[in-house]
Amino acid sequence: MQSFGKFATNFGHEYLVEHYVYTPLEEEKISPKELEALLKNRRKTIAGTLFLYNPVQAPLGYNTESALSAQGYEIEDGFVELAENPLFYLLASALKHTYKGKLIEIKYLFNYNRPNIEPTPILEEFEADIEKLPTNLLTRYDRHMNYQDTPNIRLNGKFVFFACGHKHDRHHKNIIAYARGLSAQAQKLGKEVVFMYDNNCDETEAKESAYFLAPLATGKFKDIRANAFKEAFKTNPPTIQKIL
Repeated sequence: MQSFGKFATNFGHEYLVEHYVYTPLEEEKISPKELEALLKNRRKTIAGTLFLYNPVQAPLGYNTESALSAQGYEIEDGFVELAENPLFYLLASALKHTYKGKLIEIKYLFNYNRPNIEPTPILEEFEADIEKLPTNLLTRYDRHMNYQDTPNIRLNGKFVFFACGHKHDRHHKNIIAYARGLSAQAQKLGKEVVFMYDNNCDETEAKESAYFLAPLATGKFKDIRANAFKEAFKTNPPTIQKIL
């Protein structure tokens, strides 16, 4: 599998504004230019979308331990191939059989490319920003680079798999509404809305509360989540998974 992203920066904040993974046919390997060619026919080449919380990604040869600018990386327009990480390995395992020759688009609630933003004061800033998005008020983080334009979002493929987390702070009402709104918009656009959930709620409650388990976890949940995620992607479109 290969992973490609497009970075952008504004006022010192680094964002991953586009992200795709490609499952090759046999020993095939594509370049960023060939990715661009595939994206010209999105309806045929993109199988669906995976929604995560925020990116923690770096170009090949770089890492996520510090800002890319601190590592001497100069962000330029265009796609670059991304370094492997735990998400990469899980996706490669989940997609290798059913999604050969297909792209999966990865979108994020927040495109701010930084590890460990939960819980931090950053979320308080996101919470305040979201309230300003329908207005002309200035936001702390770039409104176009960091946030999804929910009413006008473009989604390709048959499905949207929401895996953007479930431990939302109940005080962050705007963030919860934002995640819930994206799910509702995907359904409105006729996409198959897919996710993982557990005994803390049923399917309907999961959608209503944006309770969408992330594929990566630690401790005793690490293998359980990963296996459920791989089970979901055994079919195209993937299937909703209840984790017991």
